Amino acid sequence: METPATPTRRRGRPPKAREHLADTRGVLLRAGLEVLTEKGFSATGIDEVLRRVGVPKGSFYHYFDSKEAFGSALITQYADYFARKIDRHLLNENLTPMARLHAFVADAQAGMARHAFQRGCLIGNLGQEMGALPESFRSQLRAVFTDWESRFAVCLCAAQASGEVSKQVDCEQVASFFWIGWEGAVLRAKLEQSASPLEIFGRGFFAGLTPH
Repeated sequence: METPATPTRRRGRPPKAREHLADTRGVLLRAGLEVLTEKGFSATGIDEVLRRVGVPKGSFYHYFDSKEAFGSALITQYADYFARKIDRHLLNENLTPMARLHAFVADAQAGMARHAFQRGCLIGNLGQEMGALPESFRSQLRAVFTDWESRFAVCLCAAQASGEVSKQVDCEQVASFFWIGWEGAVLRAKLEQSASPLEIFGRGFFAGLTPH
């Protein structure tokens, strides 16, 4: 294989190497998300993340004081990413509220299938590990679930107002029920490497919302 020629320095746009350096923090976070959604926090060492992206340890500690600080940043990054994913479906006014919920579930299921059911939900993974994690993660993780549940509750209330969901349904409680059950289904889907647990939970969840 030929060795690439050293690029000529030019004025204006900075060399790609410098652009990549400026994005080192983002590269580390993306690699961390990939590894942690597969293996979890306790089983993942910093060296494994660094090897994956070819970043020296000194660069890591330039951006993160510790593995705990890295984990906290990953929680924030994943929470923001997934909130946007939820909103993309649940705020889609081209669909009815119930169709939005169905679309989210289908998309999340397809996302797991794309990665051969090797990756789960970072927030759920960390919640299962909480006994071995820094205590500082607990409030962060709870806040993420509360945020996701509130987004679901708003859509459920809209479905209720349109007559798609029974008036007897407590939207906030059902939103909490969804995330408690969905995270369990994700765990089982990883275990079985199959979409079946997600499909079973989805059918049961939606069946309980139908007006009688």
